Amino acid sequence: MADTPRAGRRFAAALLALLAATGPAQAGKPQDTGKNERSFLYVAVPGIRNYVEFGGIGLLVFDRDDGYRFVKRIPTWPVASGEQPENVKGIAASARDGRVYITTIKRIAAFDIVSEKKLWEKAPEGGCDRMALSPDGRLLYVPSFEGPNWNVLETETGKTVARLEPNSRAHNTLYGLDGRAVYLAGLASPFLSIADPQTHRVVRAVGPFSHSVRPFTVNGKQTLAYVNVNELLGFEIGDITSGKKLHRVEVQGFQKGPIKRHGCPSHGIGLVPDESEVWVVDAANQRVHVFDNTQMPPRQGPSIALREQPGWISFTLDGRHALVSTGEVIDVKRKTIVAALADETGAAVHSEKLVEVIWKDGKPLRNGDQFGVGRKR
Repeated sequence: MADTPRAGRRFAAALLALLAATGPAQAGKPQDTGKNERSFLYVAVPGIRNYVEFGGIGLLVFDRDDGYRFVKRIPTWPVASGEQPENVKGIAASARDGRVYITTIKRIAAFDIVSEKKLWEKAPEGGCDRMALSPDGRLLYVPSFEGPNWNVLETETGKTVARLEPNSRAHNTLYGLDGRAVYLAGLASPFLSIADPQTHRVVRAVGPFSHSVRPFTVNGKQTLAYVNVNELLGFEIGDITSGKKLHRVEVQGFQKGPIKRHGCPSHGIGLVPDESEVWVVDAANQRVHVFDNTQMPPRQGPSIALREQPGWISFTLDGRHALVSTGEVIDVKRKTIVAALADETGAAVHSEKLVEVIWKDGKPLRNGDQFGVGRKR
């Protein structure tokens, strides 16, 4: 008769070897994609429940290829008993370096997602908001927490190497796909500023839009900016080349109403990677509205009901799934909800700070972005 404990140890060793080859531990058996690739969703949460039990603020990992099953919680910052966690403000990933960066209102840290260790932590002057990482993984543009400036950090050490001061109440930041421009939006400005990452200076702007710019995105060619603005259920479109506002698109058939957060009816907008559609959130009506972006201005199409008030939206790299801050995953083609994120306790996970990382042979291969950026170039 076989030695059962020894056989069990051999099986466990084989299973660990399989997991190491596919990505984060506990991932299970990968789907046969023919490419030996596996997609994981990294979700930064402020720890709104069970702060101490689960290590405070955490980075949750979900296996997309297994129905977005919860895989693990990577501790980020502990929270002492009786304390409130810091509000998480942004997330960015670099598969090239195997890193994820997270900001809170006070600090930023770099995490190695292979070893799951913190590499460095900094507290830039003025705090932090939603940052952007350069495509080559070398620089971070980090807005102060609704303050006058953006700090530019080198990713190797977290050292601040430059400072921009548009005095716009710094808030949201997006790097163009080619790395030649950085887009800066402040809570107090109707302009979308554009910085040159070679000189670290604001060189031009798009607008003015009808109100302060909130969440936004750009197309892959960086010719169009799609922006949410205060007071508008819908979005506006600006020409990045000329700097002029082109269109105002209001959601039809729905009314503005009470909202829980952000003070903005539509706080979340994204382009499907092939740019055929633009999706915009609607907090008061707990929906996301889909617009046909093959014509200008985009034409309103279906609306999808959600389990909570949404405040952000992005997409998987292949464009198959929309990722909403309510934790729901929507099939882009069918316009149906196919998954809802839940943590290790079964509680619903809600976060505006999430990013996809695709692994191959135990290493990060490529990554998405927290913004729903267009990828048609």
